[in-house]
Amino acid sequence: MFVANKCLVHYCRNQALSSFDSNEEILDQRNYCLDHIPDPGKIKDQIYHYIQTHDKIIGLNASGIVFKNIDLSNKKFFGCNFSHCTFDNIHSNNVLLRMCIFDFGTFNDCNMTHSNMIFTSFSGCTFSSTLFTSSDIIQSNMNGIRAHQTSFDDSDLFNSRFINAKLIDTSFRNCNVKKTLFNHTKRTNVSFKMSNTREAVFSKDDSEFGTLDNNGDPGEKDSIGALI
Repeated sequence: MFVANKCLVHYCRNQALSSFDSNEEILDQRNYCLDHIPDPGKIKDQIYHYIQTHDKIIGLNASGIVFKNIDLSNKKFFGCNFSHCTFDNIHSNNVLLRMCIFDFGTFNDCNMTHSNMIFTSFSGCTFSSTLFTSSDIIQSNMNGIRAHQTSFDDSDLFNSRFINAKLIDTSFRNCNVKKTLFNHTKRTNVSFKMSNTREAVFSKDDSEFGTLDNNGDPGEKDSIGALI
């Protein structure tokens, strides 16, 4: 797990970025956050280089960094912090995530298909035109996300949480949603067709936000209830 150091500026409560030694390996010591680091361009280049030259990334703290046009395919991330990061046009097929944090991040035009994610948090993230198709997203946190034109099709979402999520033009077709929590979600044009929605958990009052018909698509009558 990443070391949760605070920024070296005494009044700042932001997470410090990882620092690197002369061999470009991660150091276990305090550093500045992105707002206060003297040379943000240098630390961004160091983080980019570290990710590009390592197949397994452990304990990296990159909070607030903007990632553009970088290929993360087949990378393995363990205990990394990407909170408040922006990901634009990121290709990350077959990425593996374990106990990573992406809270309050932004994903635009990203491809994360065939990925494997366990105990990973995307709480409060915004997804636009992002693909999670054919992924395993197990026991992960999607609470409060905002998803637009995003696909989770053909994915295993076992025991994950989408509480208070806002889902627009987003698809969960042919997904395993056993024990997946969708309490108090706001859904517009969302499809769960061919998914096992009767094993998921929905709030009884979700009807005001858009419900599911017997085919797993939005309808006028709530046919699910709260099941577990």
